[in-house]
Amino acid sequence: MRRLINRLLPKSWRSDAVTIPVIRLQGAIMAGGSQFRPGLSLATTAGLIEKAFAFEAPAVAIAINSPGGSPVQSRLIYKRICDLAVEKNKRVLVFVEDVAASGGYMIALAGDEIIADPSSIVGSIGVVSASFGFPELLKKIGVERRVHTAGQNKSVLDPFRPEKPEDVERLKALQLEVHETFIDMVKERRGSKLKDDPDLFTGLFWTGKRGLDLGLVDALGDMRGVLRKRYGAKTRLKLISQPRGLFARFGLFGSKAQPADIAAAAAGGLADAAEDRALWSRYGL
Repeated sequence: MRRLINRLLPKSWRSDAVTIPVIRLQGAIMAGGSQFRPGLSLATTAGLIEKAFAFEAPAVAIAINSPGGSPVQSRLIYKRICDLAVEKNKRVLVFVEDVAASGGYMIALAGDEIIADPSSIVGSIGVVSASFGFPELLKKIGVERRVHTAGQNKSVLDPFRPEKPEDVERLKALQLEVHETFIDMVKERRGSKLKDDPDLFTGLFWTGKRGLDLGLVDALGDMRGVLRKRYGAKTRLKLISQPRGLFARFGLFGSKAQPADIAAAAAGGLADAAEDRALWSRYGL
């Protein structure tokens, strides 16, 4: 409405302030998610991204605070941002908050510029798989596990069976392929800015200050300060958020949750929270 009114005013009366749309991408990256752990995925972010790029502005600002997660969802979000930037002819300015590591850094690569706080955590260009093994547990509690498969590799890495060296080798081969894709993306987007450092693609992570030296980020700063310096002191930041319908807001016409469903969701939420905590704690957060 403000933009429409501004257009109707005489030119001498129009405001020369620039409004920059801002997207906040925060949390672990995953295909699923729940009310207890609303993760980042293309499904949960596509609407925000589309809305931001439809905004009449010279650039889109993206604040990232993510320890990583699914490499597939990370790349899908990255690609959607890149595609819309080309389609709408807009610059993308990425601002790293606490952490943009692993998949979080992969998304940050969509930026024409990456700006980080000196104390931000960036990098972790690698691939990790984590699980638990319980090969002796069933014996102790007197339970017999029965697994029947069609295909000799259908029970690969079964957590209730001893780990097989050949299964681990196959997993590592898959990880190497995903890692190579990640490395190619970093080299393509960062190009000659990258420093020749042997640790760059080993999965290590650094502060934003060190990331600047390595070429992982372009500058140090904060969103408000950088955007006002770039587009003028009157620059306004417009946070883009998902609209909530009236019925959804008050839970009208929705199914009534049963006590068992609530209990199951709560139990699952605790497990999700523990996994989420483990992701963040890798970076001391």
